[in-house]
Amino acid sequence: MAIRVSRRKISNYIADQIAEGHETKKLIQELAAFLIDTRRTKELELVVRDIEYELKNRGIVLAWVTSAHDLTSATKTAINKLIKDQTDAKNVELQELVDPTVLGGVKIDLPGQQLDMTIARRLSLLRTNVKE
Repeated sequence: MAIRVSRRKISNYIADQIAEGHETKKLIQELAAFLIDTRRTKELELVVRDIEYELKNRGIVLAWVTSAHDLTSATKTAINKLIKDQTDAKNVELQELVDPTVLGGVKIDLPGQQLDMTIARRLSLLRTNVKE
């Protein structure tokens, strides 16, 4: 009978390997193979979230930044500094997503945190606060 490995153990192992500088692509392939082999592919999103959280605990923050246009280097630097100041991270990895529907501004998603300063969100807030 096979022993079921907890998501916490999986995420700790992957986070440790990434923090030690192991090749991320190979780790992703190993994780995918493990989840397929153990028929746990439905847990992928949860495992990824757990890994991001464990990396954050080790001073490595993965940030998803959504904007309407490509970010300038000055904007990337400012976002990087903001994240480091707010999280005490030693290393910040920015993943950029371009989504024209946000109209302008940025949305920053961190493990367990989100800052949404997009124009689309502001318009949505205005729409919900207007009394008819």
